[in-house]
Amino acid sequence: MIRLTDTEFDPGILLGDFCRGRTETGAVASFVGLARAEGGSAAVLELDAYPGFTEAQIARHVTAAQTRFDLQDVLIVHRTGAITPGQPIVFVATAAPHRRAAFEACDFLMDYLKSRAPFWKKETGPDGARWIEPRPQDLTDLARWETP
Repeated sequence: MIRLTDTEFDPGILLGDFCRGRTETGAVASFVGLARAEGGSAAVLELDAYPGFTEAQIARHVTAAQTRFDLQDVLIVHRTGAITPGQPIVFVATAAPHRRAAFEACDFLMDYLKSRAPFWKKETGPDGARWIEPRPQDLTDLARWETP
């Protein structure tokens, strides 16, 4: 499941709900991304998405992850709108028969969400606003999943 939301969410509740009743799952891996204050230079992080299009693009990558890592289930919850430091931005959970697949799939999905998913990110602080682009390390992380 993929859900974009403009309201704050509780990652603990999401994880508990995701794990409940999994009698044939051997591993669940999860990741929570939080908005950073960047040493006081970021008061608000704003994320925009195109409803429908953004979810469809993420779904294509989820399908690739399910095939590549033999996943049983995936949950992605991603914030849009204004987010303040300390608030969760993204929650990703993967369920698989074994831990390695769950860990790697979660990492694979986060590398995509961080660098390629169709979100537009702007940070606003005391010095004004600036658009956020993937860092070189983000692109390096993403490249390790590419097949020749």
